[in-house]
Amino acid sequence: MESFALQSLSSSCSLSSRTSLLHRSRPICKSPSSIPSNPASHPIPTLRSSPLFLSKPIVFSSFPNPRKSQFSIQASSSPQPQKSPSPNPSPLQGAKPIPLIISIAVGVIVRFFVPKPVEVTPQAWQLLSIFLSTIAGLVLSPLPVGAWAFLGLTTSIVTKTLPFTTAFSAFTSEVIWLIVISFFFARGFVKTGLGDRIATYFVKWWGKSTLGLSYGLTISEALIAPAMPSTTARAGGVFLPIIKSLAISAGSKPNDPSKKKLGSYLVQSQFQSSANSSALFLTAAAQNLLCLKLAEELGVVISSPWVSWFKAASLPALVALLVTPLVLYMVYPPETKDTPEAPALAAKKLENMGPVTNNEWIMVGAMLLAVSLWIFGDGLGIPSVVAAMIGLSILLLLGVLDWEDCLSEKSAWDTLAWFAVLVGMAGQLTNLGIVTWMSDSVAKFLMSFSLSWPAAFAVLQVAYFFIHYLFASQTGHVGALYSAFLAMHLAAGVPGMLAALALAYNTNLFGAITHYSSGQAAVYYGAGYIDLPDVFKMGFVMSLINAAIWGIVGSFWWKFLGLY
Repeated sequence: MESFALQSLSSSCSLSSRTSLLHRSRPICKSPSSIPSNPASHPIPTLRSSPLFLSKPIVFSSFPNPRKSQFSIQASSSPQPQKSPSPNPSPLQGAKPIPLIISIAVGVIVRFFVPKPVEVTPQAWQLLSIFLSTIAGLVLSPLPVGAWAFLGLTTSIVTKTLPFTTAFSAFTSEVIWLIVISFFFARGFVKTGLGDRIATYFVKWWGKSTLGLSYGLTISEALIAPAMPSTTARAGGVFLPIIKSLAISAGSKPNDPSKKKLGSYLVQSQFQSSANSSALFLTAAAQNLLCLKLAEELGVVISSPWVSWFKAASLPALVALLVTPLVLYMVYPPETKDTPEAPALAAKKLENMGPVTNNEWIMVGAMLLAVSLWIFGDGLGIPSVVAAMIGLSILLLLGVLDWEDCLSEKSAWDTLAWFAVLVGMAGQLTNLGIVTWMSDSVAKFLMSFSLSWPAAFAVLQVAYFFIHYLFASQTGHVGALYSAFLAMHLAAGVPGMLAALALAYNTNLFGAITHYSSGQAAVYYGAGYIDLPDVFKMGFVMSLINAAIWGIVGSFWWKFLGLY
């Protein structure tokens, strides 16, 4: 999901690719950094979901100039003989052949060449082959994510593996629609400029030193997170523009040796901190709700989910948020230690923004109402999705958002399509016994080593985390593996609520290990302030720090709460 990722906000992004006068490569996504500083006077970009695998890094441009030519024109000092231009070959249409062949081959091999276990029905085995082919396509991207998921859905119906109503049953899932509505909320934060205003206040209050500046940005994201449920939207729509403005004013330019002065540290710190901000609240990221939905299908039902999630995450997440900027300050230090001009810049920006607008106040009220209902809604009989619908209805009625905003939020509708397909298939795999068979097989393998459930818990959590190096989407990872890993935990004797929440928290933490691990990863890396080796190195270092904090602090805290 992030890429809520989404898979990711990516508004106005362009490939760092070669362009010519006659041909221009098609953009993958749009750069979030292109969001204007005055959101009320410009159209707001859509929050795009990132593909599951990125073969090339994405470069984001923060200061697009629509009048500036994107073409490279070279002048020659001497006349050249004219040649008749050779026609360019027409671009390949449709699916990419090699990824298409590999993706289909995965399903065909499983269906026809791998012996079916006696415990598994033919229908279940055939659905597993379609599911694995769908997952392979999401990783290799022969087509866009939504298109490939639709093909997988169609195949399951055409082969009579699933009836039509069953195949489309997940499209009515409350969790899926809650994720969709979250994209609209995030758009409201960007459109009104409320998120930008909140973050700028923290820069004004905390920004006299580089470390204080980092803490101000980190704390402001943690406060915004429960009401702006997309890590990628927060990155591209709020925090990266602020960081770039501060860095450039301090003489720290992207893709330049001066980036080490300030920009590299601030981007890296915000990137790593965002993982814990997303893990702190249930409504801070799309994948969180998806995790609990899949857990519910396996019989792990968490009462008062918003409160239960926050209680279990609060202590380890807050410790990690306090530790992250300081650790990076020591291992990835900025050249500029003091930023006395930052508060003045923030104060000037707030002055230019003017007083809080009516739309911002409406946004505050709508989100306070929604968050309150997410917290207390169970006692009132109001589901989370209904609370979100009430909040969105207020924004539409009072004109903060219009229906055109919702229709143009392509990533929301794309997410609806491919999330629903993955969730539906995963649910049917559970109903048909595939997940139980797989988890029992793994549990027997772990039992052969005489592992206790805490040891099995640790092994499975580590495996779930590091497998993410193969994925470029947190939500895609959840759809592919969360149910299977949760079932393995349960078969190994791990308490259900502990297993479900720990896997969900882990899903947020691995969003900062590579430049393609999540939507926000592409946003921050594309800013041009951090080098690729540093992304992997700091991602690995912070993964060890987070593992220590969540493993040690979390274990004692969860024992105190009675999760095991």
